[in-house]
Amino acid sequence: MTDALPVVLVPGLACSPRVFAAQIPALWRRGPICVANQARGGDMAAIARRILAEAPLRFALAGHSMGGAIVLEMIRQAPERIERLALLNSYARPETPQSGEFWRGLIARVKAGGYCAMMDKMFAGAVHPLRANDVHLKAIVTDMADDVGPDAFVRQVEAIMTRADSRPTLATIKCPTLVLTSDTDNSVPSQMSVEIANGIAGARFVTVPDCGHLSPLEQPQAVTNALRDWLEM
Repeated sequence: MTDALPVVLVPGLACSPRVFAAQIPALWRRGPICVANQARGGDMAAIARRILAEAPLRFALAGHSMGGAIVLEMIRQAPERIERLALLNSYARPETPQSGEFWRGLIARVKAGGYCAMMDKMFAGAVHPLRANDVHLKAIVTDMADDVGPDAFVRQVEAIMTRADSRPTLATIKCPTLVLTSDTDNSVPSQMSVEIANGIAGARFVTVPDCGHLSPLEQPQAVTNALRDWLEM
């Protein structure tokens, strides 16, 4: 690997480039950085194709949450272009009837005009309990929700509902891979990250302590350090 290897970052649901604000300066010192737009609609395969079309020819690829599911679709479509892979607080499992019911409920609430209230209520469950009343962190999450907006949020949820089962893909991944989770992720339980790491030969597994689902924002230095180490694997 050379220091000039571009890095493509893929945010998660209701997240904008702000989610990686703490990591970008450190990664930028090593080479070009691109933050993908995952909010323009289409199913997961179409979102992956669009990001690939806009990405450099060869690059390191990292995704958080929904972004990780997109990343797994990207490596399924173009494994020869991806030199390094990082999956942060993410999942490889497909949609289920239970999760589909949950997502449809969210869509209904947003279409009824409840986007801001719903995002406000979801904050406490998305972060570590010690940060449930963190005003600064909540302001960042609210700003990201505003960046995305209700219409794009619905498109993202509809895309999530089309995701394939990426577990069979895991054994085909040969590039250096980081799988990162948090010790208190109530949105994507750490068992899902363990499943991914166990499925990828040689994957490096990192658990961030005192952290909820939004690890790049909650424990920015720990995530930055893990990504730096990943680029040197």
